[in-house]
Amino acid sequence: MNLEILCTQVQELAREVGRFIFEERLKFTAEDIVHKGKSDMVTYVDKTAETRIVAALRELLPGSGFIAEEGTAVDNGEKYRWVIDPLDGTTNYIHGISPFAVSIALMEDQEIILGVIYEINLDEMFYAWKGSKAYLNGHEIQVSKAATTADSLIATGFPYYDFSKLDNYLEAMNFFMRNSHGMRRLGSAAADLAYVAAGRFEGFYEHALHSWDVAAGIIILKQAGGKVCDFNGGENYLFGGEMIACNANYFDEFYRIVNKHLG
Repeated sequence: MNLEILCTQVQELAREVGRFIFEERLKFTAEDIVHKGKSDMVTYVDKTAETRIVAALRELLPGSGFIAEEGTAVDNGEKYRWVIDPLDGTTNYIHGISPFAVSIALMEDQEIILGVIYEINLDEMFYAWKGSKAYLNGHEIQVSKAATTADSLIATGFPYYDFSKLDNYLEAMNFFMRNSHGMRRLGSAAADLAYVAAGRFEGFYEHALHSWDVAAGIIILKQAGGKVCDFNGGENYLFGGEMIACNANYFDEFYRIVNKHLG
């Protein structure tokens, strides 16, 4: 398997589906929105986009399995599994604000070996594969070199269904708001991770995540020189629902702060 060629093909697919998503934004109405939870919404755009992605990936890699947000395909323990979020940032999309993105990753057994994130509004394609550098629209990207909270801009996400750590979240936010360059909540974990990889943010943390939110971003960030862990410093960040992601220089300090409040 040539991962570089496969990554190029996945990028083409992400761009094609992204074009569909962008064009449909002006067509759907409130009647097209389905509420999976109070703040968890889906539209026919998400489902149609996922169906298109799954069909194309089946052709690119026959016999592969799928971990997909909208459940249009399933994982049956295949050696190769695609982890797909057809539209990360659906709430942003519904309200007509950025960012929202297509996120596609490929796993070989338990290892992520390819990741593509296409942020649709800015036409920004982030990607990497096992053994490669990390790229944005053909140009190599790297994490920032900032090493302290005082020099960092921090990203996070707000829980929308599991509020068990809400008080801890507010404590952590209080610290970062007082001691860093500031905080941002974009509404797309895929974009958050891509932006850490590109050096736009120094660190990102979030609770109540899903694998499809972060799988592609994990490998892109790692190949850009970043590090990830769960809230207790372990490796249960893909399926464990929580993540700390950071550049290498700031990682130890960032981890200690997040762990103190949320570990």
